[in-house]
Amino acid sequence: MKQSGFPPGWDAERVRRVLAHYESQSEEEAVAEDEAAFEAFGQTVMEVPTEIVPAIRELIAKHKAA
Repeated sequence: MKQSGFPPGWDAERVRRVLAHYESQSEEEAVAEDEAAFEAFGQTVMEVPTEIVPAIRELIAKHKAA
């Protein structure tokens, strides 16, 4: 069986739509989207050392699975 190169729930069409969205955004729209992400309720944005990103992703996956 051939394994997909996409994460669960993703396929080539979804990737194409996401790319089209970001490629068609104006700079102002992109900035507004980034700023809105920092203000999203229930989420936090922070800088972390790159070397600990895999451990953080693992913790997030465990949290979502719980």
